[in-house]
This record gives sequence, C-alpha cells and structure tokens, in this order.
Amino acid sequence: MLVAIVALAALISAPPDPPRGVEDLSWMAGCWMQTRSDGFVEEHWTAPAGGTLLGMSRTVRGGKTPEYEFLMIRDVGGRLAYVAKPSGQAENAFPLKSLNDGEVVFEDPKHDFPQRILYRRNADGSVTARIEGETGGKVKGIDFPYQRCR
Repeated sequence: MLVAIVALAALISAPPDPPRGVEDLSWMAGCWMQTRSDGFVEEHWTAPAGGTLLGMSRTVRGGKTPEYEFLMIRDVGGRLAYVAKPSGQAENAFPLKSLNDGEVVFEDPKHDFPQRILYRRNADGSVTARIEGETGGKVKGIDFPYQRCR
C-alpha cells in the first residue's frame, strides 16, 4: 500500500511533459517523392520557422497535375494542427492527436475522408504518409511511401 502511495505521489508531483511544437517535426522538412508507373506524387515541406511548417503536394499522372494541395502545420487555438487546402475543396484543420519522436497523427473525426493523417519517419530515412478513415461505411487507408527527392 505504501509503495502505491509513493508511486502515486511521484506521478502527481512529476513535471508535465513539455509542449510539443513544429520544431519536433523538423524531420519532415524537404522534398519527398513516391514514383508510380504512370507518374509520381511529391510533397515539399519547409523547415519549421515562426511556429509553422509550410508544404505542398502534387500528383502528376500522364504528364498532367490532376491533384494538388497546399499544406500547413501550425498552432491553432493552442494545439498543433495540420491545415490542408486540397485542389477544388474547402480548407480543413486536423488537430494533433499524437506526436512522438518518429510519428505524428492528426485527426478530425467529423471530416468526410480522410479523418486521420499520419506521417512516420522510417529507420532507412524515408517517410510514410498515410490517410485513413471511413468512407461509404467502409474503413479505408492509403499509404504514400516517400523517398527523398534526388
């Protein structure tokens, strides 16, 4: 019993974890590309500065750009959020769900699709982006395995 009380007291008096900011996502900075048989998908992220990462994504297929997106990761109301403005769609902010040294997850359960956006730093230096959620009553996920651009 005494051990449990001491452990509980240690938890209560432990300092809170420091707030996580965009600087913790510096590993995302740079140019990332996924090559496909009919084209490629690329993302470019600036280094964190002024509390913001800016990004853009485009899909090139058959020599044309059918999809593009302007991106930002920044503080929205005291919490990090992934703000996306996809081609032909309204802007949406996905609040931070979790962040550790090699993975960040943003989530907006009310959004149509995707509801979650993840970025994972892989051991080989590559990055995997993933969008997932429910659409048409079915769970769906799409991975974007990125390598650094040449």
